[in-house]
Amino acid sequence: MPTSSNPVLTMLKADHKKVKAIFAEYQEATPGKQQGIAQTTIQELEIHAELEEGLIYPAIREGIDDDELMNEANEEHHLVHVLIAELKKLKPSEDTFKAKFTVLGELVKHHVKEEEGEMFPQAQKAKIDWEALQTEVMERKEQLLAA
Repeated sequence: MPTSSNPVLTMLKADHKKVKAIFAEYQEATPGKQQGIAQTTIQELEIHAELEEGLIYPAIREGIDDDELMNEANEEHHLVHVLIAELKKLKPSEDTFKAKFTVLGELVKHHVKEEEGEMFPQAQKAKIDWEALQTEVMERKEQLLAA
């Protein structure tokens, strides 16, 4: 099954593209618009991370033989959560907010590159029930969006 016909990996890649675009938009935006962009980005990342950590990563971990890759991905997610928690305690007008948000963007870009370059190709070859996983992921995503 090529990545283009894999609904789960296609959704993740679309999320990655959207978040990368939002980070770029933030850098170009006026300070007044940056706050809303940052809030949207954080919400998108939290939902994406929840889906990966709760459903997608466990399925991929079971399907591939690369604990090191999966452990590194989990640690990168941990750092994303730490930065998000710190950002939520700051006012967007504080000097450190923009720096922290920029670092978050760099971490996310690095993480996306590894997922799409290493994890997804391995997952693609694995015996994973992608259709069942997609159903679970879409149900959970709807719950998270509603919350």
